[in-house]
This record gives sequence, C-alpha cells and structure tokens, in this order.
Amino acid sequence: MKKSVFFLALFFALNSCTQEELRNESSNTEMSQKNPLTEKQINERINEAIKKDGTFNWKNESDHFLWSAIFRGNRMVSIGFGSSKDDFDRSKSPDNKNMEEEILNVIAKSEGKGSARFLLNSDQYLNQMDVTIEKEETITALRQMKTIRYVEPADYHYFENEAKYNTTSKSSGSGSSGCGFSTATLSAVDYTSTTPSAKIPWAFAKHNIPDAWSYSTGAGVTIGLIDTGVSPDQSLLGSSFNNGASSGRTISKFGVYNSDGSADQCGHGTKMASVMTAPRNNAGLPVGVAYNANLIAYRAAENVVLETSSEQNGVKTAFTELGNNTNVKIISMSMGHIFSVGKIEDGVKYAYARGKLIFCAGGTSTSFTTFVGVIFPASMSETQAITGVKEGTSNQKCDVCHSGSQIDFTFQMERSSGNTVPVLSYYNGEADYVGGSSVATAATAGIAALVWAKNPSWTRDQVLNKMRQSATYYPTVNSSYGYGNINVLKAVQ
Repeated sequence: MKKSVFFLALFFALNSCTQEELRNESSNTEMSQKNPLTEKQINERINEAIKKDGTFNWKNESDHFLWSAIFRGNRMVSIGFGSSKDDFDRSKSPDNKNMEEEILNVIAKSEGKGSARFLLNSDQYLNQMDVTIEKEETITALRQMKTIRYVEPADYHYFENEAKYNTTSKSSGSGSSGCGFSTATLSAVDYTSTTPSAKIPWAFAKHNIPDAWSYSTGAGVTIGLIDTGVSPDQSLLGSSFNNGASSGRTISKFGVYNSDGSADQCGHGTKMASVMTAPRNNAGLPVGVAYNANLIAYRAAENVVLETSSEQNGVKTAFTELGNNTNVKIISMSMGHIFSVGKIEDGVKYAYARGKLIFCAGGTSTSFTTFVGVIFPASMSETQAITGVKEGTSNQKCDVCHSGSQIDFTFQMERSSGNTVPVLSYYNGEADYVGGSSVATAATAGIAALVWAKNPSWTRDQVLNKMRQSATYYPTVNSSYGYGNINVLKAVQ
C-alpha cells in the first residue's frame, strides 16, 4: 500500500545491498524524512487507500505521513483523548482534566514552549482539543500515549489539493460545493397544487406524503438542520414560517461558523430547510414534508465539503449543541467528507447518546470523488445514510448520487427528464430545484418528523423501526440501497 520512494528503496536495499550500503541508505532515509511529503503525495495515498480498502483513516498511517499532512495543513492538530475509544463525553469522563493536562505537558516538553503558545481550543463537552505542532517527534510521542484516541490534521485541505493536482478535477471542476443562488420557473408536471395555494413536489406523491398529512403534519416535533444556514431573504423560512396552513411553530437560526452569523451565504441550507419544513403556504410556492414541524437551523460551514478547521469545528459544535437541546428529536445534515474526521465523529456520537435520530447524506459527486462509496459521517453506525434514486425505482441511484452497503433509505428525487425536487429559492417569492443525496436526506428527516409527531411518546428506535417496516425491502436490506423507499402513509397509519 505504501509505495513511497523510501519504502521502495528500503525493499531493494534489504534484498541486494551490503550491510554498509544498508547503513548508508538508512542514514540517507532519516535525513530525507525530515522533509514533509508533498500535498500530491499525501492525496495519492488517501485515494489509494479509499480505492483499495473503501476507506481512509489517519490512524493507519505512519508518524511521518501524519506529520506531513499536519505540516501542509497550517500545523493544526485535532486530538481526541480518553480512557477508552468510547470515552469522548466530558460529563461522563471523571479523569478528563488530568488526561488533558498530561497531553499538554507532553506537547510542551517536546515542542519546548508553553501551552499558551500552542493550545488553540479545548472543547467544553467533548474530550477533544486543537493545538499547533511543529515537530514530528511530538506526533510520535502523542501516539504512544494510552489516553490518545486519535491525532489528526485539523486543517488539511484534501479537496483544494486534489483540484490542484488531479487532472480530472481540473477539467471538470470539483462540482462539490453544493452552492447556488439560482431560481427556476417550475414545470407544471413537477408539482400539484393544494390548499391554500401551495405546490406539492412530484417526489412527495411517490412516497405517499400528501396522503400521510391526513394523519400527521409534524406538529410538536423539532428538527435540527446542520448546513450552510438559511437565507434572510426567504420570508417563508423567516417571518412567514407560519404562513397558510402552517401554524403554532417556531424557526430558530444560529451561526457557529467563523463568527459571521446565521445567514446562508451558499444557498444549500435554504433548500434543505425548505424541503423539510417550508410552510403549506398561500404564496404558490413549494411546501415542505413536515410543514408544521419546528426548525432549528445551524450555519456550520461555508459549503457542503467539510475540509477546513473552521467548518469541522462548526459542525462539531452544532452536533453538541443540538445534542444538548432537549426539544430536538431529529438532526439532518447533507454535508460531509470522503473520510472520517475525529471531532465530528465525537459530535455525532454525543448527539446520538442523547437520543437524537440523525440523518446524513450518502454522498453526491460530479467529478473526481466518484470512486468514493458512502461518505462520512453517513458511514457511521450512529447515523442513517440516505441517497437519492430515480423516479419509480428504489435501486437505481441518481446520476450523481453515491450508494453502498451503509445506505439505510432512499428517496426518489430524479425524473427521467432530469428534473429534481421543487423547493423554495434563496430569494423571496421564488422557487428552484434541488437534487442529489442532499435533498433525499432532508426529505427523509421530514418523514421521520411526521412519524414521530404521530407517535410523540415513541423512542428513536421505535420511529426508526416503523420507517423500516414501511419501506420497500423490509425486512431484508438491499446490498446497496438499504430498506429503500419509504411509504409514508403506511408509516403514519
């Protein structure tokens, strides 16, 4: 797997060199390892691991490889600690302060500086902190500690580097930001009308959602959305959230990315909020699945690719805050990364441990990440992974959607015409279309709200089991599409 010049040189040395030559070779290797690997070499190794093993994890790599990625990522390091691999929650970790202090002392001794000069932040809820590290020896020392759960680069820009060095990505563009502020005139065949003057997206009928509204509209259930925020220019997701047949509910907006507010500056989060909870309005615009559910929307990232330190910290914070909010039952996130991020994994586990039902996007690609299966954190056992399929199918993924054994449910979101799901636009009074596993995830979170509102005393597992029992492949999951499409009418009866 590791095909660097060093390993190839060492292999041939062991097989054909004299002992003196071997000593010289080892000396030269030690000197060459003082230099970090290039971004191109690091990305090639990541891609190789994913293509061969289906996943990549920093813990499987050498100290030098890890340090190289840290060096190329602004020297920023994310550290997870604990007495065991499941010791991530400070409130359940009585020795967390001592463990943290011991780690800081090891870093201080190796780096030759006080913690005030290298400690960036220490999470108040999780056994996790961010630091800056200069020396490879410090990484080696940390990884030898029994209280270390993970040591990872906190700001390595895989996608930025891939766009720089991958010729495929150069020719086609990354196609992965998920952002856009477009509006569209909806085709009449892509919706039906309902009272008072709302448009029902075609995809809803495919899952019997309009019929399910006779039993549940999501009232009393609060959904947490982790995304790019919600547009301040879309009144139906603001001051008119209780427009039309929607009433008695609330929408709250928070910003935990870069301290610049809750307003969507991408467009993606607005569309996800729409497909989940847009009001059954009198404005002639698309309605959401759970049009009477409450919404708490977090702006946690710039776009859907979670690769910067600020974005990963934002998502971690959103998961922990939603986890601590006793009103929240469901969390939806249509963002991710192609490999695991320790601090986000901790955040997901924290929210899951507090009973939240978590839905994450299985992945959407249009260029150089098409070799990736189900993305992170949809790949986690604590989340429900959702992907989009073509109209009238439960096992034909949309043209840009991912699939795989970790998928739990599917949602029909792509027509033969290529049109996707009608939603509210970023701008007031306007509509648009949105597709991919993103809209499939948000719609499925809305479905869960309908089921939970119908059965308010149920636990997460009871809601989830009802959704499974109402889906295409129950009780036997499909190898790439989980339980398939949900018949929502059946799920709420």
